[in-house]
Amino acid sequence: MDASGRLRWLRAVLFVGVVYLVAGISFAALANRAASAQMRVTWRLAAWVISAAAFAAHIWHEHVRLRSSPGTTALHTSLAVALGAFALAVAANIHAQAVSSYQPSHAVALVAWPVLTALPAFVVALAVAAGLAVARRTD
Repeated sequence: MDASGRLRWLRAVLFVGVVYLVAGISFAALANRAASAQMRVTWRLAAWVISAAAFAAHIWHEHVRLRSSPGTTALHTSLAVALGAFALAVAANIHAQAVSSYQPSHAVALVAWPVLTALPAFVVALAVAAGLAVARRTD
């Protein structure tokens, strides 16, 4: 892979990681200001939908545009998920300190959130990318 190809996958990882962060923070703020429990759930569901769309688009980008192998696709998409989760954990730690509710155990989230989100993301992306690769070969 040449330098431009390397930059394309890295830019995608950074971009999608930021999408996860922005979706998490913005929809959480909207959910916290919701007038009803139903609206709070709706805003949280919207965050999940946006994140799922970003995840699917990232898999498509890796598989179709970059022609990455299923393993590489899974690695890159799970890196974006881990980056987004880490950024959200940092934001949660900053928020906890700002409202004087920070405890040393909050630091665990800096490692736990990326690991607990990236591992299942890797498995799902690997399965989807492998299925897409098989479908491509049978066409």
